[in-house]
Amino acid sequence: MRIEITSKQISITDTMRAKVEERFEKLQKLQVSLINPHFIITKEPKGVKIEGTIGVPNGKVFAHAEHEDLYAAITQLFQKIERQLSKHIHKDEANRAKNNGKDLCRNGEISGEVVEEPEVEIESDAEIKLNKEFAN
Repeated sequence: MRIEITSKQISITDTMRAKVEERFEKLQKLQVSLINPHFIITKEPKGVKIEGTIGVPNGKVFAHAEHEDLYAAITQLFQKIERQLSKHIHKDEANRAKNNGKDLCRNGEISGEVVEEPEVEIESDAEIKLNKEFAN
């Protein structure tokens, strides 16, 4: 897959490109179709800023990281992207509406059997006393 890397005020070296590609390969193990990955590396006065945008089915994932060291910023960025992709993968499982009673009945996980409650026996000799005193 072609990874687009753009830089502002800094030149991209082969080691930078290799580090981004290495981290991106780890993202591909999550088995999500990643569409058109684009990373922007910018030189800041106090370090380096890197932004990443990756298209996924039904949306985009965006993250950015700032650090004095470029390679630490790349690591932080990909940790953030991996966290977002993990949420995206498990989004269907976490959806509460799909785990409601209607769907469980439709899927056959809950049967339509009526459970009878046991009858409570009432003693016929029991007295009912009424107390008509009220608090004043």
